[in-house]
Amino acid sequence: MMFDDLRTDAYEGMLAETVTITGFGGLPIHTYFSRPLGAGPYPGIVLIPHMPGWDEMNREVARRYTQHGFMVACPNIYQRFGEGTPAEVAAAARQAGGVRDDTTMGDVAGAMSFLRGLPQSNGRVGVTGMCSGGRHAFLAGCTLEGVDAVVECWGGGVVQPSEQLSDAQPVAPVDLTDHLGCPMIGIFGNDDQRPSPADVDRHEAELRKYGKDYAFHRYDGAGHAIWNYTRDSYRPEAAMDSWNKALTFFDEQLRS
Repeated sequence: MMFDDLRTDAYEGMLAETVTITGFGGLPIHTYFSRPLGAGPYPGIVLIPHMPGWDEMNREVARRYTQHGFMVACPNIYQRFGEGTPAEVAAAARQAGGVRDDTTMGDVAGAMSFLRGLPQSNGRVGVTGMCSGGRHAFLAGCTLEGVDAVVECWGGGVVQPSEQLSDAQPVAPVDLTDHLGCPMIGIFGNDDQRPSPADVDRHEAELRKYGKDYAFHRYDGAGHAIWNYTRDSYRPEAAMDSWNKALTFFDEQLRS
């Protein structure tokens, strides 16, 4: 189902709430969870927050996917840095050197297990994210078992020079491309600089090299964060076209 492709005579309802799941190292992790009201079965999506934090934008993205028939779990991967507003917690994360890849992957694995354990689940789970969350989504597709599909939205840092690697981010995800175990699509603005067009070219070359099932959608006149209507970077036409591509892709990969 694409945007506005709905039946006016159909029942619609959803539940959206904060729940607690088991994350990396057994830590209880607050998670924004939304699901359609009904018996299902429904596919699941893990939405990985971007660097602005576990914020309102992520909640809106979760609810849009749910409006189109997906159960969504968005774990607070920044919880280890304390509580506060999204901006305050994100600042604490930056000061500490950023969220770690290993804890993030553990939290994503916990969210996948949570979704699959629900009685409404059809057993299939995809992973997505924007910006740093896009990087983490691709990393999850390359390192976690059981990821059925990935939608990477302008993943900054998928292609990363060795001098920028750190204890928190010890590997460039592009170097793990041969381990990608599921179909994926990528959404990018050609005016972006993280990732730059050259980064996206390198990303695509590696996917092609290893024969992966992928499609990239690149938009002229668009930069970073093209879905975020709170910023000047918002591009309505590119946003809606790419939203439809993401919804269609997850529908094809997760409902069968």
